[in-house]
Amino acid sequence: MSARVRDSLGGRAAIAGIGATEFSKDSGRSELRLAVEAVRAALDDAGLAPADVDGLVTFTMDTSPEITVAQACGMGELSFFSRVHYGGGAACATVQQAALAVAAGVAEVVVCYRAFNERSGRRFGAGVRHREPSAEGVALGWALPFGLLTPASWVAMAARRYLHAHGLTPEVFGHVAVVDRKYAATNPAAWFHGRPITLADHAASRWIAEPLRLLDCCQETDGGQALVVTSLERARELRRPPAVIAAAAQGSGRAQEQMTSFYRDDLTGLPEMGVVARQLWRTSGCGPADIDVGILYDHFTPFVLMQLEEFGFCGRGEAPDFVAAERLPLNTHGGQLGEAYLHGMNGVAEAVRQVRGTSVNQVPGASRVLVTAGTGVPTSGLVLAADG
Repeated sequence: MSARVRDSLGGRAAIAGIGATEFSKDSGRSELRLAVEAVRAALDDAGLAPADVDGLVTFTMDTSPEITVAQACGMGELSFFSRVHYGGGAACATVQQAALAVAAGVAEVVVCYRAFNERSGRRFGAGVRHREPSAEGVALGWALPFGLLTPASWVAMAARRYLHAHGLTPEVFGHVAVVDRKYAATNPAAWFHGRPITLADHAASRWIAEPLRLLDCCQETDGGQALVVTSLERARELRRPPAVIAAAAQGSGRAQEQMTSFYRDDLTGLPEMGVVARQLWRTSGCGPADIDVGILYDHFTPFVLMQLEEFGFCGRGEAPDFVAAERLPLNTHGGQLGEAYLHGMNGVAEAVRQVRGTSVNQVPGASRVLVTAGTGVPTSGLVLAADG
């Protein structure tokens, strides 16, 4: 598929089921068990049985192999299994992989899943730990000796440049945090249910890596999330209204690295998300004015602002005012800042709920939802639409 032409995937598959565990800080059970619980919940939501599944997709980071999940869930033969790299950048790409398999006839029912004990087990926010030598590690070697050891420190570099280029102060990042926590406060599934914040709360939170404060950084979560993808025709016969995959895309920009793309000509944008944006708009036939809800990956608040600008919702440097004015409902589940950090998979589930009309923070008449995956890394995105 070329990023320069409209692809033929849009409208050929749909998300027919969603399921999740509770979101906690100490699940008390294995990551495999979390995955199995989420997968079974998603199948039940769709009205399908484990025996109906013939494909599985997850992240390269996931510790629960496809064949192990299949065995633990009671599935039979698999004709398709796949993993997507680059951490949170894989979230929407798992759905793309599933849709491609369904559209090509390689599989009929594909389940995408992600499960981890990210708070009680491996904490990704702790940064770089011992790893086997790799080409990716070479790129990190240019940053680590200078103290850039964690995701927050890597994002802080781009955030500082964004503020400088547009004459802004760190307080503008607070608008994203406040909006996310507003929605989380009314979402019973969210970790921060009942706990909204103000701009003053944001400004008073401690520095993590200037210009990022604590409330600019997503939380850490134990949990699992799963999604069932099948053909649109079959989805129409199942238990829930289908969320049509109107477009799906992956993107990597020039001079792309994992979170440390500091040698680009400009650090104030996210070129990888620009690649995704162009393909999503081409394939779906939509533009910013057609989107009813935005579920934007929010591991760090500055990258939400840059995403809005890459997608053309507003001009460069205008995103803080765009968010403050709430011109587009954003992260109506509370996002990773407010609901849970599930590498973006819980955001895809919220997009499905919005299209179905079942979100706890339902946007009236929502029929097209934009979903994005992790930024600062090769990434992905979706446009989900109501059927018909």
